[in-house]
Amino acid sequence: MTMLKRLTFTALLTVAALTAVAQPTPTKGNTLRLSLQEAQNYAVEHNYDLQNAALDVRKAEATRWQTLSSLLPQVKAGFDYQNMCGYEMNIGGRGSMASMMPDSITIGDMTFPISFPSSPSEGETSGGIPMNPSGTFSITASIALTGAQIVGAMLNNVAIDMANITNQKTEHTTRTNVKTTYTSILIMEQTVQLLDSSLQNMLRLLESTEASVRAGASEQINADKLNVQVASMRNTIRSNNRTLKMLYNSMLLMLGADVNAELELTTPLEEVLDVNYAAQLTMGGFNIEDNYDYQLLQQSERLSRQQLSLAWMDFTPTLSAYYQYSNKTYFGKDAGFNMTPPNMIGASVSLPLFQSGTRIAKIKGAKISLQETLNSKQQAEDGLRVQYNQLCYDLVSAIENYNIQKNNLDVTQRVFRNVSEKYTYGRASNLEVTNASTDIITAQSNYIQAVMSIVQAQVALENLLGKAIEDK
Repeated sequence: MTMLKRLTFTALLTVAALTAVAQPTPTKGNTLRLSLQEAQNYAVEHNYDLQNAALDVRKAEATRWQTLSSLLPQVKAGFDYQNMCGYEMNIGGRGSMASMMPDSITIGDMTFPISFPSSPSEGETSGGIPMNPSGTFSITASIALTGAQIVGAMLNNVAIDMANITNQKTEHTTRTNVKTTYTSILIMEQTVQLLDSSLQNMLRLLESTEASVRAGASEQINADKLNVQVASMRNTIRSNNRTLKMLYNSMLLMLGADVNAELELTTPLEEVLDVNYAAQLTMGGFNIEDNYDYQLLQQSERLSRQQLSLAWMDFTPTLSAYYQYSNKTYFGKDAGFNMTPPNMIGASVSLPLFQSGTRIAKIKGAKISLQETLNSKQQAEDGLRVQYNQLCYDLVSAIENYNIQKNNLDVTQRVFRNVSEKYTYGRASNLEVTNASTDIITAQSNYIQAVMSIVQAQVALENLLGKAIEDK
């Protein structure tokens, strides 16, 4: 049947679009009873796609802090140890140039004595400055600022906003997918009920016909035809039951529930299929700012503008400054020759002057990318407005067709009951019964398709309206 293929295809698409983690769920016995809203909330809590979308937001925030940290001072500490293995700096004996050397050297607040042997004997070396082992402890604080770093922090803010919008869109899509499958289950259950009702009518007719055959008032061929129709209807019911089981399994996967649990849907189809609410959607107007795709396009425009600013930052100077504290200590009875200042500060400014036109070309490329983004945004905006009008037309047409098919189903059911009663008393032919049976099955199929058309058109319009639906 066409309806069976439609429901099967819808269920497979929904499972592919929404993959959920299977976890034990709180059930009463082994039955999970859920309303539509409860099913949506549960899927939002356990869905893998939503978990990844939330992690993307946290990852974007971590990247922003990584960029911001590069704008702050960087502090590091170190310790350096040196050992000259007993070496002394020899500057000659007492006399000539050595006699001109002072007895000590003063550097800052520290005085270092210099001693020489008075008369070096044969085989002895002349005196000098001892190179004792030393250790230096230092702390350095530095900072470097560029225009590219500042713009980079702004780019990270855009990335966080885009991740948040994607997260909201994924949650909205998850809810609508659950609603589609939930409604498909209710519709399939109603289909089975309608077919089962028709089957019971056919069985009563078959029983009456077989009684007439035994009494000689009817031919065996009439009973055989009804037998074929009964068998065909039973096969259709079994096929729909298998499809219904597949839809239940799909829903359990979406919810992340135990696949062996029994699922009971508590929201009736009449409440899910709110025709009046669906009609109101077509009259509420369209605020394009609430559409998630358009919000992502706005962030793409911000991103392109920031990238253009980043290209201009190649012309800005780089500012850097540092402070260093050092404490050098000699390990030995005599202090060594220390020329390391304990405090030091410094600053620098560097400006790029010539890069063979690379920066100009980069700016031109960023401007072209920005214009492309603006063109795509305008095209998407026009397309979304046209799509809104089309989806409103589709939903209105689906509602109108639903009302027609609902009335048609009521009429065909009354016609079937009337023909069945006439057939019982021999005032209707077997052909009339067959035609009435075929008409009611066709009417049931058309009614189910009309219900699905409303649901699909409503879901498509809700996805387009985006945040506006969630705020209601």
